[in-house]
Amino acid sequence: MLKKPGHPEVWVDTDLIAPGFERVVDRDPPLDSIAQGLTFGEGPVWDKRTGQLYWVDIIGNTIWKWKPGVGREVVLRPSGHANGMTFDKEGRLTVAGWCSRTIYRFEHDGTITTIASKYQDKKFNSPNDIVVHSDGSTYWTDSAGGLVIPGMVAQDVQRYLDMMGVFRLTPDGKEVQLVIADCTYPNGLAFSPDEKILYVNDTRLALIRAFDVNPDGSVGPGRIFHKLTGTEDGVADGMKCDVEGNVYCTGPGGVHVIAPDGRLLGRLKIPGHCTNMGFGDDDWKSLYVTTFKQVYRTRVKVPGVAVW
Repeated sequence: MLKKPGHPEVWVDTDLIAPGFERVVDRDPPLDSIAQGLTFGEGPVWDKRTGQLYWVDIIGNTIWKWKPGVGREVVLRPSGHANGMTFDKEGRLTVAGWCSRTIYRFEHDGTITTIASKYQDKKFNSPNDIVVHSDGSTYWTDSAGGLVIPGMVAQDVQRYLDMMGVFRLTPDGKEVQLVIADCTYPNGLAFSPDEKILYVNDTRLALIRAFDVNPDGSVGPGRIFHKLTGTEDGVADGMKCDVEGNVYCTGPGGVHVIAPDGRLLGRLKIPGHCTNMGFGDDDWKSLYVTTFKQVYRTRVKVPGVAVW
């Protein structure tokens, strides 16, 4: 992080720059801190209708929202130590309930509905991150961290499933399907812009895998897309795609920007331990990054894939 002479703004330091990076991200994009004093920031998602950002503080057990010129306010507390969030096709905030062990959403009238809580009559481990497909189906990763990590542990810590994987709720909301079962610790996930590929990362293995998506919502065998490297603070966690198919993934040192062919284009070195990110603002060229303690905003050149 550095300051340019004559400019009051803070700028992001970048490194590991490969050919093509500067077409996607400037070498020194601006960096604004929009929220401080968190204990475990996560789940940033932009609401294009109201022009505001939602995010969670997992340990703080709160869902927040923030609007430029207005500031932040509490949306829900306690939140069940909510983790990842997105919007569904009807514009309803949909949440991976880390310690509630459910997937729930905010209805238009403000009430909250649990839309999934079990697979084959067994409780989920702890839903982690979440995305919605254009067909209306909901996908999420289900790791077991919410059963063991201090400060964010569920009331019921019994583990009922013998795998950690990726689940799908069908568009009609009637069936929960196990889509990927062979994960060590599934965390972030994202669709490619054309939704033909589902990217899933594995925190413990520092890997991003790619899965071809079938017409029925299932996926083919996984292949290694990219292995994250670095010795700094940070792990494979939140993940998003831009409209050109570049994959943004948290990792050692900040946010790693990876080309569609799996090449690392460069890193955005964000202060603190990065947990997730989401594109936003009217042009979808702002990148909102959560860390343990803060929420930051920077700018990129290629828009992110818009959220519903």
